[in-house]
Amino acid sequence: MMKLRRTAFENLPLGAIKPTGWLKNQLRIQAEGFTGHLEEHWADVGPENGWIGGSGESWERGPYYLDGLLPLAYLLEDENLIAKANRWVEWSLYSQKENGSFGPERIETVNHDVNKEHDWWHYMIMLKVMMQHEEATQDERVVPFLTKFFGYVHSTIEAQPLSGWAKTRGAEMLLCIVWLYKRTEQTSLLELADMVAKQTTDWSDILHDFPFWRKVDQWDWTTHVVNVAMGVKTPGVLYELNGSPDEREIVHRGIDSLMTYHGQAHGMFSGDEWLSGTSPSQGVELCAVVEYMFSMEQLTRVFGEGRFGDILEKVAFNALPAAISADWTSHQYDQQVNQIVCNVAPRAWSNGPDANLFGLEPNFGCCTSNMHQGWPKLASHLWMKDLDGGLAAVSYAPCKVTTQAGKGALVIVEVSGEYPFRDRVFIDLKLDRSEHFAISLRIPAWCSNPAVTLNGEKLDMIVELGYTKIDRAWNSGDRLELHLPMVTETVSRNLYATSVERGPLVYVLPIQENWQMVQQREMFHDWELYPSSSWKYGLLAQTPFEVKEYEIPYQPFHAAHSPVKLKAQGQLIKEWKMEGNNAGTPPLHPNIDGQPIVELELVPYGGAKLRIGEFPLIGQRSLFKGKK
Repeated sequence: MMKLRRTAFENLPLGAIKPTGWLKNQLRIQAEGFTGHLEEHWADVGPENGWIGGSGESWERGPYYLDGLLPLAYLLEDENLIAKANRWVEWSLYSQKENGSFGPERIETVNHDVNKEHDWWHYMIMLKVMMQHEEATQDERVVPFLTKFFGYVHSTIEAQPLSGWAKTRGAEMLLCIVWLYKRTEQTSLLELADMVAKQTTDWSDILHDFPFWRKVDQWDWTTHVVNVAMGVKTPGVLYELNGSPDEREIVHRGIDSLMTYHGQAHGMFSGDEWLSGTSPSQGVELCAVVEYMFSMEQLTRVFGEGRFGDILEKVAFNALPAAISADWTSHQYDQQVNQIVCNVAPRAWSNGPDANLFGLEPNFGCCTSNMHQGWPKLASHLWMKDLDGGLAAVSYAPCKVTTQAGKGALVIVEVSGEYPFRDRVFIDLKLDRSEHFAISLRIPAWCSNPAVTLNGEKLDMIVELGYTKIDRAWNSGDRLELHLPMVTETVSRNLYATSVERGPLVYVLPIQENWQMVQQREMFHDWELYPSSSWKYGLLAQTPFEVKEYEIPYQPFHAAHSPVKLKAQGQLIKEWKMEGNNAGTPPLHPNIDGQPIVELELVPYGGAKLRIGEFPLIGQRSLFKGKK
């Protein structure tokens, strides 16, 4: 039987971390847009949803929606949103049968690849909801509810094993089994974990010797981009259960392979619907973005390595906001690094011709229901605890943390500085008494010259696995200042094309956007976007970069109001063609005859809905230094 192993960190309960600054604004924008109003405008999570007793959709869409709505509600302390979320939670709690099962009596879904007689996947999402609900409310009904449900699973899962979506996503159930075991120490839960693990897709084998080297053009459960984004966490979850040191290496090997064969500039691997290679005109699905973020949060908890926080930030600060309109009233199913037009048109992907529209339900409704978890779960995983009473910073977005540390001292940690738009982070501590404990600060791999001071005095730093640990007695009023100098770097990609990064942000050439409504609704319309400025620019190999900082607006992910911009030099490439309704492959030998050198203004990727993020390189490649 499996035995639970010690992880590097533990999550803080939902509500212990509250967003502040730009991140709180982002959550408020989300609440005022899709997440706060989707029930009234989209039938699939409306009053007829099966997870609140209706006769409509009763598979994944209601639980997906709640998996973002509930944490958003408690992070914002919004009573209206909390009431919305509680309606769903209460229905599930009261739906439990004597045998332990719960939920809708039947499965209603537009997915044709679901066994409508029985499936485990939709339960797994609701289990994650219940965990968060218990942490936020200390609802005493949740642990007995889950205990009874897992008794039902234990008695039936051999006869009705994981299959399809549930088989590839079994780690999501394992997370809840582990969570419950830590609260009850029932040995039957570890027996069940062993059963579930054996039925789950062997992601450790796939990630160790990654077999998908090129764009995939046929269906397979293990190349579906969302399954992959979820599956990446599986070796980490298994490590907590079996303690095998191989699982850590497997995760790194798998991520390396994914980025080598399918990686894109925004930090994700492609997938429009299947793994799709490295072309900047291939898409990546929004569901994959938020699920990969959650995987990185879990891998950080298990292994305590800074690399996973680096990936989390890159995806969260670039790919996530890029796929959702600034006012959170429309979103894309697929986004592209080089995205010059968003319209209904055939493209070289398996998704439909409307997959890169901004709208309510482009291509398919899974992202409409699942995207809501991205920002709230980032906020609730910004800090963690180590197992010795210390604290660990996973990301430096502004927040306020209230928890206990050391031998039980009450600690309030306030993080300010508006990172990642600025390179200084201020960490102010308030304690109810002096206390000795460690604070582990993540030092991003992109930062070569970090510095930290305590009350103005510089501290020595030793960085191990992406963290520096400050182990000392802390007093109320102590202030840490972390300086993470951000150097503009150019990253060479396929055919010498290049992307531009500064800190965790990717910078792109914004293309002026002409938004044209193609479907009007009461609140959430569908839009095509057409370019109204030229996109055919390459970047000079020897370009200098000039950084310009501006006031941080309420919505920083908006190209016209970007709080940081870069000035660079480039030239127009007349013969860079469109191919298949996309920007063509960045030319290896761009023809710039007669074209003047012009100043290009680059902005953070997440705010530019039309953009060039992977530039053809102009000039002698030997002069291309990488850092400016």
